[in-house]
Amino acid sequence: MYDEEPVFRLQELNSENLLTLGKKLDDRPGSLQGSSILMALAEKLLRVRTKSGSTEPLQPNRVQQAFECTRGQRNIVLKARQLGLTTWAAARFFLKTITQRGTLTLQVAHTLDSAEEIFRIVHRFVDNLPEQLRGGFLKTSHANSRQICFPKLDSEYRVVSAGERNAGRGLTVQNLHCSELARWPGDPAETLAGLRAALSPTGEQILESTPNGVGGCFYDEWHSAAESGTVKHFYPWWLEEQYRLEAVEPDSLSEEERALTTAHGLTLEQIGYRRQVRANFRGLACQEFAEDEETCFRASGDSVFELESVENRLEVVPRPAETRRNGELEIWLPPLPGKHYVIGVDPAGGGSEGDYTAAEVIEAESGLQCAEFASHMGGLETARFLNELGREYNDAWLAVERNNHGHGVLWLLESVFHYPHIYQQNNQLGWITNSTTRPTSIGRLNAALVDHPSLFMSRRLLTECRSFVRLPDGTTGAQPGAHDDLVMAMGIGLAVRDEILEKKRIG
Repeated sequence: MYDEEPVFRLQELNSENLLTLGKKLDDRPGSLQGSSILMALAEKLLRVRTKSGSTEPLQPNRVQQAFECTRGQRNIVLKARQLGLTTWAAARFFLKTITQRGTLTLQVAHTLDSAEEIFRIVHRFVDNLPEQLRGGFLKTSHANSRQICFPKLDSEYRVVSAGERNAGRGLTVQNLHCSELARWPGDPAETLAGLRAALSPTGEQILESTPNGVGGCFYDEWHSAAESGTVKHFYPWWLEEQYRLEAVEPDSLSEEERALTTAHGLTLEQIGYRRQVRANFRGLACQEFAEDEETCFRASGDSVFELESVENRLEVVPRPAETRRNGELEIWLPPLPGKHYVIGVDPAGGGSEGDYTAAEVIEAESGLQCAEFASHMGGLETARFLNELGREYNDAWLAVERNNHGHGVLWLLESVFHYPHIYQQNNQLGWITNSTTRPTSIGRLNAALVDHPSLFMSRRLLTECRSFVRLPDGTTGAQPGAHDDLVMAMGIGLAVRDEILEKKRIG
């Protein structure tokens, strides 16, 4: 039998019955009518600031309740904006922290400002606890900013930003919440790996974010969730009850709007809200106010390439006719006698992490993509492989970017392997990427994707195009956690191909 009085009679809560409840937070006794002990405690103990600005008891909304019903030990949440998942993660983990001895909870936000906001939510929980708990068993101490310690429990609650170096290192974490993972700075995958290393084998994990384009750490985590035993949760915008405006006229519904009302039971007031969202957010509406698990990733107002062309080609790209080197080399068209080829190359420094060495084989006359290579390898191995690949494709022109790691590769190709056709720019071996040549090469690739999408065979390349965006500093490149090595290799290859054809025409 459950002793339910501690849940409902706050004045009698003490260390003993709090710790007893901590052992069965997720139990659902019949008297709670489907609610868990944790949810009942949240309503009785915790206070939140509402959208109107008042401080009220936390009453789980539709999304928060749905999460509690399907939650597992490992969770990933794809959602529309402002559905209350960050607040609920804070509430859930806060209650676990104050009812279970030796608990360390870590919440990681995408920016410092967001970390401060989450910490204010947690501080509000503490400040509004019953006096007999706040001044006694749950009396707090503060080791530093955004950290609350409960000395009598040997438990603590920390909130950090993903940009803080060594976040989570050296700790053993029982509860980990990663907020807005799709917008983490730097290398989100590396940061997440470090945090996971700190998570106890029995610990609970919540990865949560609104989408931010195709590709990147969150996108990869979402699509690989089944392999890691992670529970997926998707919450569209219409689960928020406040997302309603004046009802539209029934006769004004478009075919798309009628399909939504039929499939999801949307009201005319919700359709009114949807129309305003689309007017205000335009291309980002599908991203910020997600409606399904696929199109929400595709929308990006910062995309460099024409996404419609990329998506249409992705639906019909053929499988490679041959793969080598455990899939690193994909071949659609083998070399044909009498044909000329260009190989665009974006070399990297080797090692198992970071950028790839990428190579794109293009048939010179048509511009058709024939083969593609992507692998982590060092300079000597890269030069040896390019020598073999170039000779296989009729002594193709090797257009190797000479920035950074390219110098060594070019020297090896010329001096050690004596490769016959190495592209030169301004009487120097290799292609130089700078503020002039980079936009030009990317522009050629974008134009080709729009005008001749059938030239492109690679799913890997097109996926990189999806996540190639305009960055905050005004430059272009892969969004955080994604790669652009194949994009750069193809851009170089197409630019050199056009240059070679132009010289041949003039000559």
